[in-house]
Amino acid sequence: MNPVRLYLSDDTSSLAAGGRRLADAWQHRSEVQLVRTSSRGAFFLEPMVERDGPDGRVAWFRVTPEDLPNILAGIGSTPVAAIPFLTGQTRHTFANFGITEPLALDAYRAHGGWSGLDTARRMSPEVIIREIKTSRLRGRGGAAFPVWKKWEVAATMPADRKYVVANADEGDAGTYCDRMVMEGDPFRLIEGMLICARAIGAEAGYVYCRREYPAAAASLREAIRRAEEAGLLGWDGRPFCIEVLSGAGSYVCGEETALLESIEGRRGVVRARPPHPAQSGLYGKPTIVSNVLTFAIVPNILARGGAWHASMGTEGSCGTTVLQLGGRG
Repeated sequence: MNPVRLYLSDDTSSLAAGGRRLADAWQHRSEVQLVRTSSRGAFFLEPMVERDGPDGRVAWFRVTPEDLPNILAGIGSTPVAAIPFLTGQTRHTFANFGITEPLALDAYRAHGGWSGLDTARRMSPEVIIREIKTSRLRGRGGAAFPVWKKWEVAATMPADRKYVVANADEGDAGTYCDRMVMEGDPFRLIEGMLICARAIGAEAGYVYCRREYPAAAASLREAIRRAEEAGLLGWDGRPFCIEVLSGAGSYVCGEETALLESIEGRRGVVRARPPHPAQSGLYGKPTIVSNVLTFAIVPNILARGGAWHASMGTEGSCGTTVLQLGGRG
């Protein structure tokens, strides 16, 4: 008899809610094939277990190890498509969450991954930046600065070396979307950084990951290794290297210039500006610093076009955003 395939999130919050206990109890059961996925983000329903049904996946909520017989028998399930938390959402950046295995390159490609990078490779840097300008994307890290302006400055600055830095020092209370991207869809962050690197002519990148996110750092490092092994890190014979660094444990390092100070091995202190990082950033070279979510949005813009992104949202803030809700309602 073939084992029943069950889907269980490997996200840190899901594990803390009881997913780890389920994995420990079921991973060696012969009647179960346990597939570890990203999380759908409905942590109030975790641990949530899914299996394939005739009309799509069905789910069980707040599962305990003792619920396995009912799950195998298909008793008491809810169609995932009917979960109220999900039916009211339209997901683009988080479209793969809960569906794919985070480190499966083939699954990422099958769900549209690398399409943005493929498009960017056929474009000149100027055209890439023009597409980002058309999208009217603003940084999702808080300052909401137009992304294309930073890219254009860095692209036009003469330098023998340029950098792309992902700010993953997610220290504000109640925030966790950057962590979810790094753990659950790390190739999306890598793809966004590669597109930026192509646009400005960068040779190297860093992900400055909050020290309290060891699982995210491990996931990213493995994703980078697999992408490099698959020949995806670079273009036209030019390699692009990405390194994951653990943060210094200081809240102020979430500010972009203090973060650059920390990467350079100094105490995280905010730099006076100008010059801005796009002009003189890491080691005095032109550097684009954006948060994880900003880079994660970029692949869809290149794959679907800047006008597609600009068609959503509001006049002053185009596109979609991610809401993180905590506490009891």
